Amino acid sequence: MKIIEPSVELIGEVDGEKIMKHIELAGRVCYKSESRISDDSAEKFIANIIKSGHESVIEHVSLTFKIICDRGVTHEIVRHRIASFSQESTRYCDYSNGKFDGELTFIKPNFWAEDDENFKIWRDTMKILEENYLLMRKNGARPQQARAILPNSLKTEIFMTANLREWRHFLKLRTSSRAHPQMRQVALKIYEILKEKLPVIFSDIKAE
Repeated sequence: MKIIEPSVELIGEVDGEKIMKHIELAGRVCYKSESRISDDSAEKFIANIIKSGHESVIEHVSLTFKIICDRGVTHEIVRHRIASFSQESTRYCDYSNGKFDGELTFIKPNFWAEDDENFKIWRDTMKILEENYLLMRKNGARPQQARAILPNSLKTEIFMTANLREWRHFLKLRTSSRAHPQMRQVALKIYEILKEKLPVIFSDIKAE
């Protein structure tokens, strides 16, 4: 049994300056003000666009993240409808074979310390589920059958692609103190990356 922390990875090269110029060009079509484009005009223009609520303009750029988290978190992620998802399948992935080293991987809950009694109960439960999953596979159950006992804590990988407006919406909801702690943990990792790469578009979001 493996226990790991969640992680996120921004897929592909992100040229912030190029993205800003692309958005500015699209936005200025609305006002026919393309002649006002200069080397340093994009930042101020986009900041004003966002401040005015004219966020449809930033939909012209999409970004993809690879997210490693537990399956409970992905149940929340896929509720964001203006996005595309590709997720590791428990129906086709056989965790008993060599590709997975014949063991299951679980995401460590972030709301218990390792010496907490509830963490110990969680860890022991995951171990029992792993043993029983592997036993079911040994007894001839197919992966799509044995998955019936797999828990929310099972590690999964999911690709999420969304436009910048939807990423803003995602972060406003999921970095809130009212979000589920594990969902918020993932969202904050995404927020830090996007705030660094595209500060004009994401720095106004105040993660609680």
